Parts: sequence; structure tokens; C-alpha cells
Amino acid sequence: MTDAVPASAIETAAAPYRVLARKYRPTSFDDLIGQDAVVRTVSNAFETGRIPQAWILTGVRGVGKTTTARILARALNYQSKDGLVDRPTTRMPELGVHCQAIMESRHIDILEMDAASHTGVDDVRAINDSVRYAPSSARYKVYIIDEVHMLSTAAFNAFLKTLEEPPEHAKFVFATTEIRKVPVTVLSRCQRFDLRRVDADVLMAHLAGIATKENVEAEPEALGIIARAAEGSVRDSLSLFDQAIAHAAGVVRADAVRQMLGLADRTRVIDLFDSLARGDIAAAFNEFREQYNTGADPVVVLSDLAEFVNFVTRVKVVPATADNVAFGETERLRAREFASSLSMRVLSRMWQMLLKGITEVQGATRPAAAAEMVLVRIAYVADLPTPDEALRMLDQSGGGTTPMIGSGGPPVSRGTPGVSATSSSSMPAIGSSAPRAALSRGQAETMAKPQPATQQAPAAPVLRITTFPELVALATEKRDVLTRAALEADVRLVKIEDGRLEVAMERSAARTLINDLSRKLEQWTGRRWSVIVSNEQGEPTLRSQAEAAKNRRYSEAEADPRVREVLAKFPGAKVVEVRKIELDQQDDAAGGDIPDNPDDDSDD
Repeated sequence: MTDAVPASAIETAAAPYRVLARKYRPTSFDDLIGQDAVVRTVSNAFETGRIPQAWILTGVRGVGKTTTARILARALNYQSKDGLVDRPTTRMPELGVHCQAIMESRHIDILEMDAASHTGVDDVRAINDSVRYAPSSARYKVYIIDEVHMLSTAAFNAFLKTLEEPPEHAKFVFATTEIRKVPVTVLSRCQRFDLRRVDADVLMAHLAGIATKENVEAEPEALGIIARAAEGSVRDSLSLFDQAIAHAAGVVRADAVRQMLGLADRTRVIDLFDSLARGDIAAAFNEFREQYNTGADPVVVLSDLAEFVNFVTRVKVVPATADNVAFGETERLRAREFASSLSMRVLSRMWQMLLKGITEVQGATRPAAAAEMVLVRIAYVADLPTPDEALRMLDQSGGGTTPMIGSGGPPVSRGTPGVSATSSSSMPAIGSSAPRAALSRGQAETMAKPQPATQQAPAAPVLRITTFPELVALATEKRDVLTRAALEADVRLVKIEDGRLEVAMERSAARTLINDLSRKLEQWTGRRWSVIVSNEQGEPTLRSQAEAAKNRRYSEAEADPRVREVLAKFPGAKVVEVRKIELDQQDDAAGGDIPDNPDDDSDD
């Protein structure tokens, strides 16, 4: 005869497994983590008897909106079993008369409704009908409506009167992740609480406490990775921790968690950052390919890089950030080193390039190749001076011009005083094939120092402008589209001489056009220009002249007998374009086709 199995063992074996997010759901305000402002406000309201008729809780997923609503319902109806405490309170050291039923969502006076599946007026009408009746056993009837923003506009309108003047025994608690979708008329009738994201170090301590209760051994670095991946959501952190325990089947180690989440090793990410900061593309390529071959996603690698850049920047601004235990020891030490050696401008530039690069890689057909090109760009500019540093170097060198960046060839000296042609031509261009050929900061400083010039470069000749078409052509050459358009459409020429321009203005001209023209002409020609507004009518604008010439060509084409004959044979046809064809002399010699009337070149 076999030994009898204890009943408790049978019940334990038959009990279904409860995930950590449900097993360790807070049951009192003391258990809530990261929401100190909410707890303090509600506690003071209960102590002074200033209890509102409605609350609305908002925040990202997993921060405890529904849980807080249930705790509020329990606190409103708290009654100790010995009868010593029979009033609303936030201090609930033990389970009261109604607590167990409220926490299990089976109390008759606590109604929980999911607005995502009950969105209509009929659902709200049922609440309006039942709210008039007194509670059966509890002190208050509490209506908890989750995802309240899903209610229809008509349902919100049906709620307004009841929400504004409910019976004394009724309280409402709303929860939503989309507070902007809730009408202002509803918000104005509720006390609003914004539940904040939980800090990573708080989540890490919370996970460590749960690991102790579950008799699970976990590395602090692994808990830090889970806390950061949860992005402030307690439920997400517990779900990830639950998954990590099952994945590890023993000690929860950081490497196993990274593999589970598809993250790259933080040490390897830091090594990749170091290679980029030094401009060593070969090492960066090798490190990236090793991470990619082990299964790391290119987007995740760049995202981890961006996260580390952000961490280094925060350490540089606030050194105490490196004391956060949610980050690994190696990560904190290396971040301090980088923060002391890299300038804020370099970190900002790297952040901007990574931010743009992540978007490019996400939309690329070959993500790994796209990520490598992003790394190339970052490494190439690693030891280039920032724009303000380059300007400072130019000022120190006497105002000389810089070589053309990215021109693909050697920079050309433009007669900079105090800089020899030999030293200028030896500067490597950014567009060269080798990454180390990029202009380093030391080279730039050397180039910025005045060098004994062997021969003074001749000064650039002063440009002379004597006709208005030459002025428009100059604006075209300088690629100044706005100035060219203004010259063609808003300016009527009265007189032009080299260094003096007299014009009349159209009503559509900008008020600053005269000053802009004077300044730009001085820059373009190397001499001062006097631009005067005249009271004379002046010539028509170039645009008006072009329109008149176009209309004249149309009239001449329509007057041509052959065109009139074609238009007569095709009713409704009209001339839409007139082009002038120049005959090629070679075609004439070869006996090419010649129009019947070669002298008439005004139509096509």
C-alpha cells in the first residue's frame, strides 16, 4: 500500500503558475514604486477628508494605472476586521473586510469596465442607471473604467452630468494611456494624476527583491539590462524577468539576457564607440562584423551606440550620472574616460549622425552595408575640427580661405596671406580613399599657423559688370536663385554702369531688395556698388520682355498660312509652343531636310 500524498502537496501541484507581473502586483500604496507624488497627494486628501468624486490616471503602459485604481477602491472602502478602523485611509497594514474581494475583482460594489470593448452609449447608460442605488455592503460604489479614451463621443456626453454631480456614495476612477483623446469636459470634472516612468535603478532594486523571494540568483548587470529594456514600465520589466528566468534555467546572467533580447554586448559596443572616436575604421568594421555574425541586428547596434553616446553626454554634463548602479561597472568607468576626453560638440555631432543613420538603416534593403556606411561617416569626421574650431583656426591664420571640402582632389591655395602653396597642397581632402587621410585637428592647427610664403599670390581681378544681362548671369553663376528671380521679375532697368545701378521697382519687390543687391554685388565683384531707386519708368522687366517675345512668336506662328491651314483642318487645335530651330551646317552639307521657307524661322 502506497503512502498517502498530503492534500497541501496536491493543491500546490495543481495550482496554475502565475506570472510575476500578476503575482507581485501591488495591493497597497506602500507597494507602489516610483509614484511618490500620487501616494502623497491621495494620502493627504484622505487624511483631510478632501476626497473628490472622480480621478483620472494616465501614463505609459505598465506603470500601474489599473493597479492604482484598485488600491484606491480598497482604500475608499477599508474596514478592518476588528472594527477599529472604519474610514477611508491609505494605511492598510492588514486585509480588511472587503479587501480580498476587491483585489480579486469580484466585489459587487466595485465595477470594472473595459472601455475598449464597451464603447457605446448603452454601456454608459447602464452605469447612470445603477449609480443611483446605494452600495450593498461597501462604503462607496467605485466605478473603474480602463482605457476610457476609447469611449465614443456620445458616450462621453452621456457621462457628463453623472460625473459632475454623482451621488455621495459613488466614486469614479478612469485610466488611460491617451490622455489627449479624453474630452476637456471630462478632464475638468476629474483630479488628474500622471503616473511617471519608473527609474531604472528603482526597477533594478525591485527586480532584485523579487529574485530573492523567488529564490532565483541573478547578476546585477542582468537586472540592469532588463530594467533599461523595460523603459520605465514595471509590468514589462517583470515580464522580461520572467522570460529571462525561463531562458537561463538557472542563474540569470547578463550574456543570456543580451542573447534573449537580441542586444549586443555592452563591452563590445563600447569598443566600437572607441574605434569610431579614434577614427579607426578597420577596427570599427571588424568589431561590427563580429557582432553581426553573432546575430546582432544592425539597427540594434547603432541604437546601442546612440544610447552610449547619450550616456557619455549625460556623464559629461552631470558627472554623478556615472554612479547609477543600473549601468555596469565597465560602462560607467569608460563613460567617465570618454566624457573627459571628448568635447560636447563632438558628442553632439556623433549623436546627430547616428540618429540619421538609424533611420537610413531601417529603410535599407541591406541593413548591414548601410550600417557600415554610417560607421564610415562617423569615423571620417572623428578628428576633424568642429565648425567653430575651423573658423577660429581661420581667424588665427589671418582670414584665409579653407580648401574645398569633399572635392575629391587636393585643396588648391587661393592666395591666402601667410600660407605657402606647398603646405596648402599637401593637405588631404576629406573625400580621399583612406580614412586616415582626413584632416586631423593637429594638421589643421599646423596649417592655421602663419608660414613663411615663398611667393605672394596675385590678388584676384576685380569683376566688371556693364550690362543688366551680365548682372543676371552673375547671379545665375553664384547660384543665387532668389536674387536672379527678383532681378527678372521685380526690377526695371533705368541705367547701369560699372559700380552703379539705377532701377525702378515693381510693387511685388521685397523691401530689402536694394540693400541685398548692394551687399551681394560688393561680394561678387570685389568693389562697392551704388544701387539707386529711380522715379523713372525704366525698361520693362526681363520677365515682361520674355512674355512679350513669346506672345509675338505665337502671333507670328498663328499668322503663318501653313499653321492656319492646319488649324482649319483640326477644329479645336491651338498653338501651344513655338520653338526656333537652328540649322546645322553639317546637315546642310549632307543634304538634310530643309523647310520649305528657310528664311522663316519664327515657327515650328
